[in-house]
Amino acid sequence: MQEFHKIRRLPPYVFEQVNRLKASARASGADIIDLGMGNPDLPTPQAIIDKMTETAQDPRAHRYSASKGISGLRKAQAAYYGRRFGVKLNPDTQVVATLGSKEGFANMAQAITAPGDVVLVPNPTY
Repeated sequence: MQEFHKIRRLPPYVFEQVNRLKASARASGADIIDLGMGNPDLPTPQAIIDKMTETAQDPRAHRYSASKGISGLRKAQAAYYGRRFGVKLNPDTQVVATLGSKEGFANMAQAITAPGDVVLVPNPTY
């Protein structure tokens, strides 16, 4: 079986490597303060839980959304940026919803670079 070309170029997933190191250190008895992936340490507000529960029971939500995100969400994001930063964004051409910042950064890098491009990345990074 032949691997896909891009698979051979992918480095190991850094958070998986970090998780292995943390697990090994904990197994050895080390007291670890995890400053890893930025996982929240506060409970989700009850109003958000209630709204998510309500929405999950709405049959209109029982399907996949558009790949660039739900129109209402993108409009709300554009409006927020306008209020917060004074930036005018077109929600149809300049706003996209992703599953998280890593997906957004990865998609952006693939969209704006080509094979052979040189990319400078600071270290440490986000």
